[in-house]
Amino acid sequence: MADNLTSKRFVIILLLIYATSFASLYGALTSILESESSVTYMFLSLYTTSGNSIPSFMSFIALLGPFVGLTLGFDAINSERSAGTLNRLVAQPIYRDSIIIGKFLAGTTIISIMVISMGVLIGAVGVLVTGQVPQAEEVLRIAAFLIFIIVYIAFWLGLSIFFSVITRHSATSALAVIAIWIFLAIFMSLLANIIANAVYPVDTTYNAAVNTLANYTLDLNLNRISPYYLFSEAATTIMNPSVRSVNVVTVDQLDGAISGYLSFGQSLLLVWPHLVGLIALMFAAFIGSYIGFMRQEVRAS
Repeated sequence: MADNLTSKRFVIILLLIYATSFASLYGALTSILESESSVTYMFLSLYTTSGNSIPSFMSFIALLGPFVGLTLGFDAINSERSAGTLNRLVAQPIYRDSIIIGKFLAGTTIISIMVISMGVLIGAVGVLVTGQVPQAEEVLRIAAFLIFIIVYIAFWLGLSIFFSVITRHSATSALAVIAIWIFLAIFMSLLANIIANAVYPVDTTYNAAVNTLANYTLDLNLNRISPYYLFSEAATTIMNPSVRSVNVVTVDQLDGAISGYLSFGQSLLLVWPHLVGLIALMFAAFIGSYIGFMRQEVRAS
């Protein structure tokens, strides 16, 4: 933790994330105060509302969150190896797995501090500007949202540490994680759409009538392979009480349904599989780096 907190790189990341967060907060407050209609869940809108040309905090964190995890972990191991300090670490009277576990836990702790402080500061500014106090349900939803952010960024931290273990140069590990980040954030949806259209074509009127539901379901399931889409869908559901389903809803299912807001517990039931999936991905990335590090031979240079 001390290595990360005292590095100039961490200060630059912190300033970048806080600058984008408060820019999104400014856009959200401007939109809320200029809106003539009343906002039911005003505090949730601070995190989800976009300005005229500024994305919301939720959009910012979905896109820039991987950058935080990448920066904290892309040189966690190979930089030690290049500097010749890794062999000194393993020569100390500590368990070898404590090194890789410490790297991951230190990064996760810093991510948690950063995310929670951002969430609290945004809420505090909202109280000072609007003069309103958040409801208990809003506090619970924001807390769940922050937990999702921590797990989401921790996955990218574990993935960057994994590439730091299996590659010898920091630049190589950074480029590998950046490539995966760009693919999952931008090109995964395009690939999912191409596969869904190839398996269930909707190019004709007949095919559209027969395959539309299957096409959409396959496209949705393929997109959920991406942590970016998984987090975005879960965050939208937990921060928007009007979202009542995360899957396909047919007209028959809507028959007799009463429109309204879901309670926090009901929204949590919709997104708990997303949280389990993100946690599983996070542990899979860390376990891969753990096994890779434990199997490597560290020689004195």
